[in-house]
Amino acid sequence: MSATHTLSLALVTLSLLLLGAALWLGQTPLAWPFAADDITRAIVWEIRLPRALTAWLVGAALGLSGAALQGLLRNPLADAGVLGLSGFAALGAVIALAFGIAAFAPIGALVFAFAAASIVTALGWSARGPATLVLIGVGLSSFAGGLIALALNLAPNPGALADLVNWTLGSVEARSLEDAALAGGLLAAGATLIFMAARGLQALTLGEEAASAIGADLARTRALVVLGAAACAGGATAVAGVIGFVGVAAPHLVRALAGHDPARLLLPSALAGGALLVGADIAVRVMPTDVELKLGVAAALIGGPVFALIAARLAARGGEA
Repeated sequence: MSATHTLSLALVTLSLLLLGAALWLGQTPLAWPFAADDITRAIVWEIRLPRALTAWLVGAALGLSGAALQGLLRNPLADAGVLGLSGFAALGAVIALAFGIAAFAPIGALVFAFAAASIVTALGWSARGPATLVLIGVGLSSFAGGLIALALNLAPNPGALADLVNWTLGSVEARSLEDAALAGGLLAAGATLIFMAARGLQALTLGEEAASAIGADLARTRALVVLGAAACAGGATAVAGVIGFVGVAAPHLVRALAGHDPARLLLPSALAGGALLVGADIAVRVMPTDVELKLGVAAALIGGPVFALIAARLAARGGEA
């Protein structure tokens, strides 16, 4: 069994253990999560299971999209936020919330994520090198961030402002199995596109010119990765709001064991992202605080130092990935 297969099996086991712990742990202590009484069944199957599944699927989507974009851009600091996909997904949800149509927030997130992906793909179709894609993404992300700030500033009432702030902080609290199904369906769609680009990502490790010389279709690879990442990031944002850093941290956590081949890194990164976010959600649920810490805040507290560590290591190596 290869190191990647062993790592993936270990991460599957860790994910199952964390999902089991998520059913058991929480502010309401349970002697045994599968007890026969109605209250325990309701807590486990109607509250904790949908929440844990949603957290895992959102984390897996962010981890997978991060690994794919890092392979495409050949930069271990890349994630869906770099290309503006997360920012535009958040913008779509914020617009729906600002106009008082919260039910359309998930649809808005998806539509705007794919709009950003279409813009990046169209403008960067003939780009040579990842710099053009990054510049396009930075512009889109800044534009989305400005519009989100404008929506927060012009929120018509305190209730709308509270909804907008909660969305931008990220959470999987009170999610349902329908939310988990939405995240899972979009993760499956995004993963299909990304894994179709796996050979192109492998070729890109040789550089743009060498990859083209051996017959890799770089434009197709870019389109598949960007659209796949949009499906993953859009689905994650649609059900959980804005959760950052998981796309950066998850691939970094497994890269030393999975290797630097982008194709081999995809599955372990998804599994690591899912485990990471379930673990973070368990932590925010068991914290003895009057108000539950938002999951996006917890992810930032974990992912921020990891991001800084990666940047420091890159600087020490002279900017090499």
